[in-house]
Order: sequence, then C-alpha cells, then structure tokens
Amino acid sequence: MARITAGLTTSHVPAIGASIDHGRTQEPYWQPLFAGYDWTKQWAAADPPDVVILVYNDHASAFTPEFVPTFALGCGDEFPPADEGYGPRPVPVVQGDPDLAAHLAQSLILDEFDLTLLYKLEVDHGLTVPLSLVYGQPEAWPTRVIPLAVNVVQYPPPTGHRCYMLGKAIRRAVHSYPEDLSVQVWGTGGMSHQLQGPRAGFINSKFDISFIDRLVTDPDALAQIPHLEYVREAGSEGIELVMQLIMRGAMGPEVKELHRHYHVPGSNTAIGHLVVQPLDILGQEAG
Repeated sequence: MARITAGLTTSHVPAIGASIDHGRTQEPYWQPLFAGYDWTKQWAAADPPDVVILVYNDHASAFTPEFVPTFALGCGDEFPPADEGYGPRPVPVVQGDPDLAAHLAQSLILDEFDLTLLYKLEVDHGLTVPLSLVYGQPEAWPTRVIPLAVNVVQYPPPTGHRCYMLGKAIRRAVHSYPEDLSVQVWGTGGMSHQLQGPRAGFINSKFDISFIDRLVTDPDALAQIPHLEYVREAGSEGIELVMQLIMRGAMGPEVKELHRHYHVPGSNTAIGHLVVQPLDILGQEAG
C-alpha cells in the first residue's frame, strides 16, 4: 500500500524564487536563509518520494476574488507555472499523479470534505518556491506533485482544526491506496508576516518558534488556535500557518523531528522550515 514517509513545512516567499532564478542565493542578505535548506537538499536527493501532496495557497493566479474554493485538489496530468505579472518562473512543469489524486478525491469527499477538483491549473510561487528550495534547479522535478490549494486569502478561511482534520483524512486516504508508493506531505506558507496597514512588516519570532515547537509535540492544542489569535500574534498573513496543520495531521500522533530552520527576515517575513518523519511510517494506526 502507499505510505506517508515524511512531512515538510516551509515558507514560500516570492522573493526567494526570484533570488534562486537570478543567481543571488549567495549574496550576504540571502545566504543565511538558503543555508538552512542545505541539509534538506541532501536529505531530499538521497531518497525522493514518488509523490508529494503539496499544500499551498494561490495568490490570485489561478483563482480570483470571484472564485475562491476553500480546498481545491489538482487532479490533472501536469501543472505549468503561472505568470504572476513578470512571466512564469523558469522552472519545470509540475507532473501530477491523476490516479492517486482521483483516489484522494473519492476518499476525502466520502469522508465529508467538500473539495473543488481541478483538472487544469497553473501553479504560482506558493507551490514552485518550496520545490525550488528543496530540489534546486533541475531540468525536471524528481517527484510527482499533487497540489492542494487552501483559501487563506479571502475571509473566511478554514480553521486550523478543520485543516488538521483534513490532514488526518489525507493520511487515511493515502494508506488505503493499493499501489506501493512513498508519499510526502508538505505544508507551506507563513511564518508571521503582515504586508499592509499600520503593522506592515510585523514579525513575531516568539510566536513562530512556539508554533514550530507545538507542531512537533502538541498539534492537538495548536489546532485550537482561533483566527483572531493568528491575526494578533502572527499578522494578517500569518493565517497561512493553518496549512502546516494539514501536513501535521497527515503524519499521525507522533513524529520525529529531523531538521528545522528559522530565519528573520526573508524579504518582509519570517522564514520557517521543518522536516519530520512519522514514527509509524507504515501507518498501522487508524487515525
């Protein structure tokens, strides 16, 4: 059967992608940020998964204010990079896994999660920047990717608890898939940041580090954080952190922390990165 072998979180700041694309990663400003991914690159190159379920949010590239699905699953064969106003990023086209995506769609919808299913989708920096941070600049991405877009832009976004429960449902879905696949779940976005208003530039490192700690050791309590606490403690864009709870829900009750990195600033946000391994890799428990 398919098995979830690891989980990963990372920020997906667009300026990170621009720095990679224009060869600026070793400049003094950017070098400490990218150094925190050196371990992950070696780890990822040693044993790429067959599929990554990559949780991200669209930034008005595929969706508009007139069409904002809460959860949208990419079920197509491939997903080209979106033009975000300065041309598509020079990165490979993302190759999907329509068979596993169809299984996820069936399992999650029967598990009472109402998904929007996308058979044509252009993916923006929310998805491509994490791939670049982990896999660099290859001619082709070394793994298939199933995009899972979450609305954290247009009010009301889903709660952290709902996202955590979705992660648990993804775990059940993957473990019921009969093909022998290694699957990773990546939750992207965050950490604390605010892009507008009187608190523009706001960063709360104390909250960020506590969030990473609790993501590893106490996700049940973390899932209870209400929307207003994210806004107060992590800024207006800090709500992106709920996407990391989807990853954590998919890992099962206990995880082993393999690597973490936290850096301030990365453009106008805090950068957070975590790699974990479920202690029950074979997924014998039902939750």
